[in-house]
Amino acid sequence: MSARPDRTPLPRSFYDRPVLSVAPDLLGRTLVRRTEDGPLALRITEVEAYDGESDPGSHAFRGRTARNASMFGPPGHAYVYFIYGMWFSLNLVCGPEGYASGVLLRAGEITEGADLARKRRLSARNDKELAKGPARLATALDITRALDGTDLCAGPDSPLSLHTGDPVPPDLVRSGPRTGVGGDGAHHPWRFWRADDPTVSPYRAHAPRRRST
Repeated sequence: MSARPDRTPLPRSFYDRPVLSVAPDLLGRTLVRRTEDGPLALRITEVEAYDGESDPGSHAFRGRTARNASMFGPPGHAYVYFIYGMWFSLNLVCGPEGYASGVLLRAGEITEGADLARKRRLSARNDKELAKGPARLATALDITRALDGTDLCAGPDSPLSLHTGDPVPPDLVRSGPRTGVGGDGAHHPWRFWRADDPTVSPYRAHAPRRRST
């Protein structure tokens, strides 16, 4: 990696492509989160692709709802959802408007504002764990449902923006099944990560819930 990744903002055309093209191309990019306490930056190391209403693993599989409406909007916006009544997760909407495809940001390295992230992630044993997993990433960057629908292409005043960073060479990109996805979508190799990066989260296969008797 270069010592000083490029901070050029990525245009909307970057997102306006098929999700399986955008997802691996996000690796190494820099996500900037601007907060009242100061900015944070994240080097993206792990993502998952969700391909609209045809994808059984996607929130859009059963159609548009109030919860997932941002997925159906223009590319280059954030889709933030609340899961298990505890955690938020950040997705970047891509593809044509109305298609509802997006990329879940699963993990990354905090490259700026680590002191702010540490205050939010007190249980992290070291800085490599600050954003190791989608819930940890959202917590470290102060991502909440209030950011749902944020335009990443709105300019320097936007609370979220994505920059060129230091893209990962194709020979260092790995792919495999998505974490926790079951059913017909279980075996899609739509999780992408940078090889041998210590910030990448561990893979966990889908575990069906047992019905109580």
